[in-house]
Amino acid sequence: MTANLGKLDRIFRIVLGIVLLALPFASGWALFTSSTATIISIILGIVMLATSAMRFCPLYRIFGIRTCKL
Repeated sequence: MTANLGKLDRIFRIVLGIVLLALPFASGWALFTSSTATIISIILGIVMLATSAMRFCPLYRIFGIRTCKL
């Protein structure tokens, strides 16, 4: 796997991942009374953190996007 995420993209994904993981438990929004919304938010948060940690996004590779410098 060749890295295809740049620094700014990784920071954005880390912040978004943390927000998505914390939102169902800390927000109190009515949306998260549904277990489906909670599970989706947690899965997306984990995916964001994992792609950031690996510096690789499979969707970026499919679409030929690269935000890191060579």
